[in-house]
Amino acid sequence: MLWGSRADLRTESTKAMDELDLKIIGILQADGRASNAKIARAVGVSEGTVRRRLRRLIKDDIVHVVAVPNLEKMGYGTTALIGLETGPGKSDSVAESIADLDEAHYVVVATGPYDVFVWTALESAESLGDFLRTRIGVIDGVQKTQTFVTLSTKKRFTRV
Repeated sequence: MLWGSRADLRTESTKAMDELDLKIIGILQADGRASNAKIARAVGVSEGTVRRRLRRLIKDDIVHVVAVPNLEKMGYGTTALIGLETGPGKSDSVAESIADLDEAHYVVVATGPYDVFVWTALESAESLGDFLRTRIGVIDGVQKTQTFVTLSTKKRFTRV
Protein backbone atom coordinates (compact mmCIF):
# COMPACT_ATOMS: atom_id res chain seq x y z
CA MET A 1 0.00 0.00 0.00
CA LEU A 2 1.38 3.42 -0.95
CA TRP A 3 0.57 5.28 2.27
CA GLY A 4 0.09 2.45 4.75
CA SER A 5 -2.85 2.16 7.07
CA ARG A 6 -4.48 5.11 8.79
CA ALA A 7 -2.95 3.95 12.09
CA ASP A 8 0.52 3.92 10.50
CA LEU A 9 0.20 7.63 9.68
CA ARG A 10 -0.43 8.75 13.24
CA THR A 11 2.24 10.59 15.16
CA GLU A 12 3.55 9.26 18.45
CA SER A 13 1.32 11.68 20.40
CA THR A 14 -1.84 10.41 18.72
CA LYS A 15 -1.12 6.67 18.74
CA ALA A 16 -3.04 6.31 22.01
CA MET A 17 -6.19 7.48 20.18
CA ASP A 18 -8.63 4.85 19.01
CA GLU A 19 -11.84 4.72 16.98
CA LEU A 20 -13.91 5.79 19.99
CA ASP A 21 -11.83 8.95 20.37
CA LEU A 22 -12.28 9.66 16.66
CA LYS A 23 -16.06 9.18 16.95
CA ILE A 24 -16.22 11.55 19.92
CA ILE A 25 -14.20 14.15 18.01
CA GLY A 26 -16.42 13.73 14.94
CA ILE A 27 -19.59 14.34 16.95
CA LEU A 28 -18.09 17.45 18.54
CA GLN A 29 -17.03 18.74 15.12
CA ALA A 30 -20.64 18.48 13.97
CA ASP A 31 -22.06 19.88 17.23
CA GLY A 32 -19.59 21.49 19.62
CA ARG A 33 -22.36 21.85 22.21
CA ALA A 34 -23.24 18.14 22.31
CA SER A 35 -23.52 16.94 25.89
CA ASN A 36 -21.50 14.01 27.18
CA ALA A 37 -24.78 12.10 27.55
CA LYS A 38 -25.73 12.72 23.90
CA ILE A 39 -22.27 11.66 22.73
CA ALA A 40 -22.41 8.55 24.92
CA ARG A 41 -25.75 7.51 23.40
CA ALA A 42 -24.43 8.06 19.88
CA VAL A 43 -21.30 5.95 20.35
CA GLY A 44 -22.75 3.34 22.70
CA VAL A 45 -20.68 3.88 25.85
CA SER A 46 -21.32 5.37 29.29
CA GLU A 47 -21.34 9.10 29.93
CA GLY A 48 -18.39 8.62 32.31
CA THR A 49 -16.35 7.03 29.52
CA VAL A 50 -17.03 10.00 27.25
CA ARG A 51 -16.18 12.45 30.06
CA ARG A 52 -12.84 10.71 30.75
CA ARG A 53 -11.97 10.44 27.06
CA LEU A 54 -12.83 14.06 26.39
CA ARG A 55 -10.89 15.25 29.44
CA ARG A 56 -7.81 13.34 28.17
CA LEU A 57 -8.19 14.64 24.61
CA ILE A 58 -8.31 18.21 25.92
CA LYS A 59 -5.48 17.69 28.43
CA ASP A 60 -3.26 16.14 25.74
CA ASP A 61 -3.97 19.14 23.48
CA ILE A 62 -5.54 16.91 20.82
CA VAL A 63 -8.82 18.85 20.72
CA HIS A 64 -10.03 22.29 21.70
CA VAL A 65 -13.73 22.87 22.15
CA VAL A 66 -14.36 26.46 21.06
CA ALA A 67 -17.00 28.61 19.38
CA VAL A 68 -16.31 29.17 15.68
CA PRO A 69 -17.74 32.52 14.60
CA ASN A 70 -19.20 33.21 11.17
CA LEU A 71 -16.81 36.03 10.29
CA GLU A 72 -18.88 37.36 7.39
CA LYS A 73 -21.93 37.79 9.63
CA MET A 74 -19.73 39.55 12.18
CA GLY A 75 -18.76 42.21 9.63
CA TYR A 76 -15.48 40.79 8.35
CA GLY A 77 -16.23 41.03 4.64
CA THR A 78 -12.70 40.49 3.34
CA THR A 79 -10.69 37.36 3.96
CA ALA A 80 -7.31 36.63 2.45
CA LEU A 81 -4.36 34.28 2.45
CA ILE A 82 -1.03 36.09 2.39
CA GLY A 83 2.16 34.41 1.24
CA LEU A 84 5.38 35.99 2.52
CA GLU A 85 8.95 35.65 1.39
CA THR A 86 11.41 36.32 4.18
CA GLY A 87 15.12 36.89 4.41
CA PRO A 88 17.43 33.96 5.11
CA GLY A 89 16.84 32.58 8.60
CA LYS A 90 13.97 35.00 9.24
CA SER A 91 10.94 32.72 8.73
CA ASP A 92 10.40 31.84 12.39
CA SER A 93 10.89 35.35 13.74
CA VAL A 94 8.58 36.82 11.07
CA ALA A 95 5.93 34.17 11.78
CA GLU A 96 6.16 34.78 15.53
CA SER A 97 5.80 38.54 15.05
CA ILE A 98 2.75 38.05 12.84
CA ALA A 99 1.23 35.51 15.24
CA ASP A 100 1.13 38.28 17.85
CA LEU A 101 -1.16 40.38 15.62
CA ASP A 102 -4.90 40.18 16.36
CA GLU A 103 -5.68 40.33 12.63
CA ALA A 104 -3.67 37.17 11.93
CA HIS A 105 -5.96 34.18 12.47
CA TYR A 106 -3.67 31.44 11.16
CA VAL A 107 0.10 31.62 10.71
CA VAL A 108 2.37 28.84 9.43
CA VAL A 109 5.97 28.45 8.33
CA ALA A 110 5.97 26.47 5.08
CA THR A 111 8.05 25.04 2.28
CA GLY A 112 7.83 26.23 -1.31
CA PRO A 113 7.94 29.69 -2.82
CA TYR A 114 6.55 31.33 0.35
CA ASP A 115 8.21 30.99 3.72
CA VAL A 116 5.20 32.05 5.79
CA PHE A 117 1.45 31.98 5.18
CA VAL A 118 -1.05 34.15 7.04
CA TRP A 119 -4.84 33.90 6.93
CA THR A 120 -6.71 37.04 7.91
CA ALA A 121 -10.27 38.34 8.06
CA LEU A 122 -10.86 42.08 7.97
CA GLU A 123 -13.73 44.51 7.51
CA SER A 124 -12.86 45.65 3.98
CA ALA A 125 -10.32 45.65 1.17
CA GLU A 126 -9.13 48.99 2.52
CA SER A 127 -8.53 47.40 5.94
CA LEU A 128 -6.58 44.62 4.22
CA GLY A 129 -4.39 47.20 2.47
CA ASP A 130 -3.73 48.98 5.77
CA PHE A 131 -2.88 45.65 7.43
CA LEU A 132 -0.39 44.81 4.68
CA ARG A 133 1.27 48.24 4.72
CA THR A 134 1.30 49.13 8.41
CA ARG A 135 1.38 45.78 10.20
CA ILE A 136 3.01 43.21 7.88
CA GLY A 137 5.24 45.39 5.71
CA VAL A 138 7.06 46.92 8.68
CA ILE A 139 8.18 43.59 10.18
CA ASP A 140 11.93 43.01 9.96
CA GLY A 141 12.62 40.17 7.55
CA VAL A 142 9.55 40.50 5.32
CA GLN A 143 10.87 40.86 1.78
CA LYS A 144 7.80 40.30 -0.36
CA THR A 145 4.12 39.47 0.04
CA GLN A 146 1.51 38.10 -2.30
CA THR A 147 -2.11 38.34 -1.26
CA PHE A 148 -4.87 35.98 -2.34
CA VAL A 149 -8.28 37.52 -1.59
CA THR A 150 -11.09 35.02 -1.02
CA LEU A 151 -13.86 35.28 -3.61
CA SER A 152 -16.07 32.60 -2.08
CA THR A 153 -15.67 29.89 0.54
CA LYS A 154 -16.66 26.36 -0.46
CA LYS A 155 -15.49 24.52 2.64
CA ARG A 156 -14.39 25.90 5.95
CA PHE A 157 -13.50 22.88 8.09
CA THR A 158 -12.88 19.21 7.65
CA ARG A 159 -13.77 16.26 9.81
CA VAL A 160 -11.37 13.60 11.05
